[in-house]
Amino acid sequence: MAALPSLCLRGFTTFLRSFRPSPSPSPSPSPTTFTNIRVHPSLPLSTTTRNPFTLMSLASSDPVAAKTDTPTAGSNGDVLVQYVVLRRDLIDTWPLGSVVTQGCHASVSAIWSHKDDPHTLQYCSPQNIDSMHKVTLEVKGETQILNLAEKLSAGGIDHKLWIEQPENIPTCLATKPYPKSVVSSFFKKLKLCK
Repeated sequence: MAALPSLCLRGFTTFLRSFRPSPSPSPSPSPTTFTNIRVHPSLPLSTTTRNPFTLMSLASSDPVAAKTDTPTAGSNGDVLVQYVVLRRDLIDTWPLGSVVTQGCHASVSAIWSHKDDPHTLQYCSPQNIDSMHKVTLEVKGETQILNLAEKLSAGGIDHKLWIEQPENIPTCLATKPYPKSVVSSFFKKLKLCK
């Protein structure tokens, strides 16, 4: 347990306090043992209630969990979001799976390209991994997605314009995670992808 980070250790300690100890079966002095406790190593160790169907974080009264399990909040409490923009002309003509794949390529590429960015690290942290926020929008076609990429570059917004190879077609665009208030103005005129 000494190898666990201190924040994780505090969360684990708080987690263990929520169970009643059972006395040790042997009469000799030994540490208190806990029965029927299973901890999955990939889940955050806090008293945050988890919905078993969605694994989305719910409110917690634990002060440690309250600080670490806030769903992808930026430093000022603003939600972190990744924008993904697809082309309507491709949605209408390509198989749905192919278009979804393009969005996945752009999203993963934008995150990986900015893997050391503080917002990306927070967005992908173990505490937030089950509560990511993405907004999927659409543009009409190639000209509009290229114009959007230029607009984002001019505004200093890091993003990935996915160019499908070997066809060399710009298919999709995704930003790195940003506080919503920083990037939402770049996307106000776009429609939600439906």
